[in-house]
Amino acid sequence: MNPKFNKITDSFYASPQILPAEIAAAAEDGFDLIINNRPDGEESGQPEAERIRQAAQDAGIDYVDIPIGRDGVSGAALDRFDAATAGKTKVLGFCRTGTRSTIVRSMARARAGEPVDQVLAEAANGGYDLSAQRTALSALAR
Repeated sequence: MNPKFNKITDSFYASPQILPAEIAAAAEDGFDLIINNRPDGEESGQPEAERIRQAAQDAGIDYVDIPIGRDGVSGAALDRFDAATAGKTKVLGFCRTGTRSTIVRSMARARAGEPVDQVLAEAANGGYDLSAQRTALSALAR
């Protein structure tokens, strides 16, 4: 397992930027979906989404772009996350640091009714302190 893949739960991992060369190993680790939460051109030298998509396709991993920029996480982004992850067993979300990917997953889980304390504990398990998101997560909770 790539050490930069941070385990949030058995079925979701978050990572800083991944490279096309790392995707074959992700397939060997059992990932069946990669979610890119990074807009193209966010940082100089970052691989374009299409290169990541092609590497995922070549490795037999499903791939979806759900870029999260300065406008934050929208309801539509959460809907896309839910649709993409339905039926998947091991998902890798990535962005610049892994934080946005963890936030998107946490918001989707809170919206689905998972207790906010549990969502925050899962994020912390992966090394992401989302305590500043408690109010937003609570607002999404059903």
